[in-house]
Amino acid sequence: MKTKIALVFGGKSTEHEVSLKSATNIFTAINKDKFDVILLGVDKKGRWKFQTNYQNADVNLTREDYFKNSIPVFIDNVDDKLLIVDKNNIEVLETFDVVFSIIHGTFGEDGTLQGFFKSLNIPFVGPDILGSAICMDKDVTKRLLRDNNIPIADFVTLNKFESARIDFEAIKEKLGLPMFVKPSNAGSSVGVNKVIDKVTFEAAIKEAFKFDNKILVEEAIVGKEVECAILGNQEPKSSVIGEIIPTKDFYSYDAKYQDADGAKTKIPADISVQISEKLRETALKAFTSVCCEGIARVDFFLRDDNTFVLNEINTLPGFTEISMYPKLWAQTGISYPDLISKIIEFSLERHERDNKLQMIK
Repeated sequence: MKTKIALVFGGKSTEHEVSLKSATNIFTAINKDKFDVILLGVDKKGRWKFQTNYQNADVNLTREDYFKNSIPVFIDNVDDKLLIVDKNNIEVLETFDVVFSIIHGTFGEDGTLQGFFKSLNIPFVGPDILGSAICMDKDVTKRLLRDNNIPIADFVTLNKFESARIDFEAIKEKLGLPMFVKPSNAGSSVGVNKVIDKVTFEAAIKEAFKFDNKILVEEAIVGKEVECAILGNQEPKSSVIGEIIPTKDFYSYDAKYQDADGAKTKIPADISVQISEKLRETALKAFTSVCCEGIARVDFFLRDDNTFVLNEINTLPGFTEISMYPKLWAQTGISYPDLISKIIEFSLERHERDNKLQMIK
């Protein structure tokens, strides 16, 4: 019997459209001989929606409006049967075995959705509540990495309530110019801006505070942008290292997800075997240091002298046609369909392990 996957996409964050692209690619690539796939949407207002007669071939969620003819639903677990239920008449519309959520950003990869699934005892892809919440908060992530002797860029954390006391000159003295301003809790370079003077600093601060009440100001690191993909639970594995070569000033949101010409990739990266292994080891150490399991992409800046800093850990990396995570694994020897299968298998393995632990308690 095939495992039935509820592919959850959309969401309330600014990355809604990215999620539609990721879900389309996952649906297309998933091994249909092993899995049946149900499309389950979350609209921009956070409402769960389902189409009972949506096409199951040649899916393109960026082209067709899944939400236009969908109905409001909720998901539930009744006697260990996972259900999609019509919100209006409480009719069971579908059953499923595991959730593959590809909702990026806030309310999708910050622990919120993971907590919801956990409360219903639903197996789900990606890190658990704690790892998701930690990695969404760049400030907390950096503190944990620093405590584990993992190199990071120097930074200053600012809170919205202290906006009137933000001192550009003091921050410039500490971090130098240029520097970057970013929301602490946002993904995919949303709200990130490069600062070259006081004018751009003030504009960057204002924009970042639109997305979060806590923001980071980081020193600019000159070097290659390199990435490593991680896969697994208690014994995770790392991929080859890939390099991002932005064609613009830096690797922005548009370069990552919208503009196919916004960046070039080189996989494997043009670095020595020794440095590659060091980066892979550090990526694995970081993955476990922040309580991750399942999947993540770990991003670094590699300087010319071969020193490096860890930039961020993405617990729900993109699966668009230009996303690095599946490309890195393809170069490491795991095809796109096999990668998706492994991701699902790891989620079921963790769910079974955790359920056994609960029975002991």
